[in-house]
Amino acid sequence: MGSLCINKKKGNLHRKLRARILGINPQKKGVVMKARIVTPRKPNSARRPVAKVILVNKKRLTAHIPGIGHNIRRHSSVLVRGGGCRDLPGVRYTCVRGVYDFSKVLNRFNRRSRYGIPKPDEEKKKLRRKFRV
Repeated sequence: MGSLCINKKKGNLHRKLRARILGINPQKKGVVMKARIVTPRKPNSARRPVAKVILVNKKRLTAHIPGIGHNIRRHSSVLVRGGGCRDLPGVRYTCVRGVYDFSKVLNRFNRRSRYGIPKPDEEKKKLRRKFRV
């Protein structure tokens, strides 16, 4: 007769990974195989840049290219993190700006950490304030 144990522990419960291809790593390096533009799902309309990337662990994925303008070409090295573009089907990863061959966004002052821009110096800040339009 099988025993019914109420206080039994559930064993090893693993958290479901959202960025599965990265495994337990927060980011991974990869090489761009193709950069192209795709259109989003039904209610939205735009032209969103994405890149097909092969990671160092030989896995392939599609990553979103954030920001305005980019310099990604074939065989560019990029750093890929989890979190994609919500209205692009199958895009669950994002390229990190300002790392390896991927350039920073020019003339960006807000949300700088997302686009690879260091904190501006105090003198530059004063100049920017002085000549504000």
